[in-house]
This record gives sequence, structure tokens and C-alpha cells, in this order.
Amino acid sequence: MTGYKGLSLKGKAALVFGGTSGLGKSIAMGLAEAGADVAPVSRRADEVHKTAEEIRALGRHSLEVTADVTRREDIQRVIDATLKELGRIDILVNSAGINQRVPSLELSDEVWNLVMDINLKGTWNACQMVGRVMKEQHYGRIVNIASIAAFLSAHEVAAYAVSKGGVAQLTRCLGAEWVKYNITVNAIAPGVFETPLSTKIINEPGRKASILSHTPMKRFGQLEEIKGAAIFLASDSASFVTGAIIPVDGGFLAFGIGEGVLI
Repeated sequence: MTGYKGLSLKGKAALVFGGTSGLGKSIAMGLAEAGADVAPVSRRADEVHKTAEEIRALGRHSLEVTADVTRREDIQRVIDATLKELGRIDILVNSAGINQRVPSLELSDEVWNLVMDINLKGTWNACQMVGRVMKEQHYGRIVNIASIAAFLSAHEVAAYAVSKGGVAQLTRCLGAEWVKYNITVNAIAPGVFETPLSTKIINEPGRKASILSHTPMKRFGQLEEIKGAAIFLASDSASFVTGAIIPVDGGFLAFGIGEGVLI
């Protein structure tokens, strides 16, 4: 195909919020491996420094900026620094997130608001503010991190599931609205990966076996396995994809009545 650029991100500049641990770090490294210059952002300066050094070791440009995604002034500071250092922002990944397991009848306003502020409001803040930059460029790829919990109930993590449902719907709305600016907005819905965010919850007695029994691949995801979907959505190969939510879940959402059950 004439002019086909494939999955290469060479010459692209990426901004990854939540890019220093778990799925976000894996995505940041994957984008760098595909050729992009990457700014990994989180609240901890030591983790930002470590990840930026790993990106530079791949021969890519990076920068070290911290931010709390609930604070618009922090996001603006990151945008300004990224534009100064990298010249533009072609790719935005929103992976900053938090999860707390609390029975719903005991869920406090404080915890509810904290989860919503980081997972949903933080994603909205970054989408809108970086989206304005992308509009001026007339180009952008936004990749949000939703969850399979956006489609299913999740035991005793109601705030998290609701926030991720909001991320999925935000992705659809912006994905349809912003195509006129040559901006695509998509999301990945990860299944269960062992990350610093999820390890304590998924290894609770009985919960691990329950999850694996509903996962056709019979295992949790490996961090490396999130990279491919992110690289695709960030690349020119996904130029006709917008408003999509792509599960990376070992078949969890596809699972119905399991093997050995007759109907």
C-alpha cells in the first residue's frame, strides 16, 4: 500500500500519564521501542527519573516532569515542558489510576471522590487540555485506559468500575467528536494483570481462582502483552479507528458458559 507507515512511531512525541509503573510504564516503554520520544509522567520524581533513563537508553528523547492529574495547573506545566523539549505532542496515553476495595455500603465519600478524581476527572483533564494542542496541530492519537470493569460488575470495587465505565463512555464521545480535528480517541480495556495496583486485590483468597476460572487463557496478563494494542492505537495503522474500546483480557469478556457445561 503506497504511503503505508505500519506500526512505526519514529518521529512521534508521546506523553504518558501514569507512565512510571504497571501498565502505564509498559506502554511508555513500548511506544519508545516503536520509535517514539516519550515523556513518562507520575507524581513521584524518583520513578519519573528512572523511567526516563530507561527510555533514553533506547536512544529516544525523554524529559522528567511530575504531575497530579487532578490538578490542571500540573497538567499545563507538563504540556508546556513537553512542547518545549519535544516540539509537539502526537500521542497521549492516560494510564494514571487508583483502585480501592471497599464494600459498597461502607464506601466513604472521600474514597469515592478520590477514585473518580484520578481515574475519570484526571483522564478528562488530560484529554481536553492535550486535545487543544492536538487540534492546533491537526493531528493526535489519544489512548485511554479503561477496564473490563467498564462492562461488568466488579465485586466491592464499585467506584473503580463506575470510573472506568465513565472513561469508556468519554472515549466514545470524544472519539466521535474530535475526528474533525484529525484526532482519534480510543481505549484499551485490560483484563486482569498483576500490577502494583491490582496485586493485593487479585490475590485475595478465592478471588484468584474465580478470575482464572472465567479466563479462557487460564492466566493473568503479562505487562509486555499490553504494548501491542497501545502501539497500534497510537500509530497511523489505526487511522480509521476511533471511539473503540479494545479488550486485552485473555478472553474474559468473551467467556460465557464454560467448557464442560451442556445447555
